[in-house]
Amino acid sequence: MQERAFPLVFAERVPATAAFYERLGFTRLRQNPPEGEPTYIALARGTAELAVVSADWPATRYGRPLGTGVRFEMFVLVDDLDTLLKELAGAGVPLLRDPVEMPWGERIAYVTDPDGNPVALAAGPHS
Repeated sequence: MQERAFPLVFAERVPATAAFYERLGFTRLRQNPPEGEPTYIALARGTAELAVVSADWPATRYGRPLGTGVRFEMFVLVDDLDTLLKELAGAGVPLLRDPVEMPWGERIAYVTDPDGNPVALAAGPHS
């Protein structure tokens, strides 16, 4: 049985959204088309995978319109939350919520990817 599964992140600007996730430690595996403006970029971070695809994917693949508002939340464990937040702020990444100490010991902050989807960044005992 295959053991791979990964989410597709719908993006208005595929390269910009992929670059955001690369800042969080994801590595680009491949893109389609291989040359020029990509409409699909596969990324991995350790054993975690995701693909960033063009926002028109739902309409062209299965005839459904892309939803509005929050379409998903990504949760990423990081080593140094404060340093990463400073780097992201310097790059103009919006902060949704300042770091909060959770009862189970993680510190979690929320930023957005280029399409406005929330990304939880967590550091602590499980990172």
